[in-house]
Amino acid sequence: METSIKKENGKQTIIVSGRVDTTTAPELEKTIFDNLEGVSELVLDLKDMPYTSSAGLRVLLKAQKAMDLQGEMKLINVCSDVMEILDMTGFSDILTIE
Repeated sequence: METSIKKENGKQTIIVSGRVDTTTAPELEKTIFDNLEGVSELVLDLKDMPYTSSAGLRVLLKAQKAMDLQGEMKLINVCSDVMEILDMTGFSDILTIE
C-alpha cells in the first residue's frame, strides 16, 4: 500500500493505492492521524484501493470519529469491490461516500 497527501486550506486529500489489510492498516492509520491537525475536511481517494480488510475498516471508522469532532470526512472513487464490503458491513450507512 502507498499513500500520497495533498493539503490546502484545511482540506486534506489522501490518495490510497493498494490493499489495506492487517499488515498495511497501521501505516494508513499513522498517515491519517499524523496529518490531521488543522484539517477541517478529510478526503480519502480510494480509486486505486482494490480491497480492505476489517483492519482497514477500523481505521476508516476511527478517522470518521476523529473528523466528527473537527470537520467532515468523505470517501471518493470507491471501487465496486470495496463498496460491496462497505455495504455488507453497514459502513456505507456510517461513512460519507461520493
